[in-house]
Order: sequence, then C-alpha cells, then structure tokens
Amino acid sequence: MEKRQNGENAGYWLLATLTIPRSPIFLFLLFAFPPVVLAAPHVYVTNEKSNDVTVIDSATDQVVATVKVGKRPRGVVVSPDGKLVYASNGNSNDISVIDTATNKVVKKIAAGIDPEGIDISPDGKLLYVVNENEGLMRILDLSKKKMLVAKITAGVEPETVVLSPDATRAYIPNETSHDVTVVDTKTKKVVMSIKVGENPRGVAFSPDGTRAYVSSERSNTVSVIDTSTNAITETIQMGERPVGIAVLPDGKKVYVAHGRTPEVHVIDPATNAVITKIPVEGGRAWWIALTPDGKKLYVTVGRADKVAVIDTITDKLLTTIPVGTTPWGVAVSP
Repeated sequence: MEKRQNGENAGYWLLATLTIPRSPIFLFLLFAFPPVVLAAPHVYVTNEKSNDVTVIDSATDQVVATVKVGKRPRGVVVSPDGKLVYASNGNSNDISVIDTATNKVVKKIAAGIDPEGIDISPDGKLLYVVNENEGLMRILDLSKKKMLVAKITAGVEPETVVLSPDATRAYIPNETSHDVTVVDTKTKKVVMSIKVGENPRGVAFSPDGTRAYVSSERSNTVSVIDTSTNAITETIQMGERPVGIAVLPDGKKVYVAHGRTPEVHVIDPATNAVITKIPVEGGRAWWIALTPDGKKLYVTVGRADKVAVIDTITDKLLTTIPVGTTPWGVAVSP
C-alpha cells in the first residue's frame, strides 16, 4: 500500500483506497462524521508571582489559557484521567482545582501551611502534599468530604513528594536536613531516611522503579539510589544548582535542570555520565516535565518568565514560550 503522511485527511484517504459501498447513506455518514483528531497533551505552568497557571498546547507550543489561582502557586499535578489540575498555593495555604475542559477553578482545598510539591495516586483518589514550613506530608482523600487521611513527619523543609512507579513508596527530598524521607504508602509510615547531598530538590524514578535519582542543589550532584535497598550506588557531579529532574519513558536518558547555570544536562543512565548540556535562554532553569511520549521536555525558566521547550530526540532547544511572572512548577496531561 502507498504510504501517506499523517493528518486530518488521513482517514478519508484510507477509506478511499478501500472497496466501499457507494450508497447515498454510506457517503452521507462518511462525510458527516469526519475522523476524530485527538487533542495533544496540555502543559500546565504555575507562576508564583503572578498567581496564575499558564496552559500551553503541546502540539503548537502556544498559550491557550491563563487561570488565576491562589497566592504563590508552586506545585502542580494533573489527574490520571486528565480532567483536573491541582496547583498548590504556598501563601494562601490551599490547593486550586482546575477543570481542564473549561480552564476554570472549580474548587479550593485546604492544605495546611505552605503547601509546595504535590503528587497524585494512579487512581486519582489520593493527593500527596508536602508542607515546607511544617515539615510534614499530608495525604488527602479527594473522594471524601473530610479529606485528611494522614499527616506524616518528614525532614526539615520538604521540597516535594514523588511516588514510585508502582505507588508503593513516596520519596520526599528535605532541603535543610539534606535527606530523603521514604514513606510506605500502604502503612503510611516512614521506612527510611536517606542522606544525600546538600539541599535535595528533585526526585525522579527509572520506569521500572529500580532506581531513584535525587538532585542536590548546593552540592551540585545527583544521587543514584537503588530502591530495593535505598542505598546510594553512585553520585554524579553536575553543574551549578541542579533542581528539576525527569527520566524518559524508555529510561534511556535522565534530564536535569540547573538554576545557576541556565542549562539542562543529560545523563546516560547506563554509564551515569553527563553526555549533553543544553543551554536555555534566561536564568534559573527550575522544574521540568516530559510529554507522555517523551519527545518534548518543558522547562520553567524563572527569571526569564518563559518556558523552554527541548526536543529530546536531538537534545536541542526548540523554542521558548512567554508565560506568567516567575514560572515555577510544570506538569503535562496524560
């Protein structure tokens, strides 16, 4: 069969190459109901000084909406079904819930003092929230009126929380105690504290969950942790102020954003060596997120009020997108 480029007319072309009935009813149905074009994932960026969330269409890299939320939004996560976005507001002590169909805030959830990094369970029922000033992680049941399930003591100034791929463990990097608190999500108990470098910020897992990567901002390192033992197997020297970290869906590259040197470094996990450095425009490359297919990486560049977009196949900067004031967190819909 002759090859044909993808596009909105691909469905018509395919049908045209087949032997099809020529009845008026069939032809009416064919042209009255065009092929469905699936929407591309959307990117959600929290802007901590303009108190809003920028919504970007990843197909065009154009801003499609700006949503006003609470004060000083930072952490952001999308529900597994893509219908809701949760943005934590550090200065209003709550979480804004955004309906992705309308890009409007439909609810606010009380979340303790200074909520920061957040994550969500694979079934979308539980929200995990760290409270930096309180040194806690809260677990909220989103299906209940009284949402608080547990308050778990973490280290000093927890930055964020990231669930393991199987969601059996929650890893919490603590900035000032220089460690990672590991929580069993079934028992809701702390099972270990792992000493890492100074000022741990970001956490990401290999797709199979066997390794965790932790960026430490002040020691300029990434710690590689064997999750079966929670032992550090290697410490990788990075640039200045590594923060956001992400692993490709196939596990073949690890991306690390740097706050002082406005770059994203690429690690080969087979050798734990930095293989590429990607400059981004502006300053303070902070948090990062991949599209579900792993082909694009979005990087918040705080001092430039932009988001940088990187092609992960070529590891080149594609474009930068103006957003709100001081972008911080970023998440991509499924």
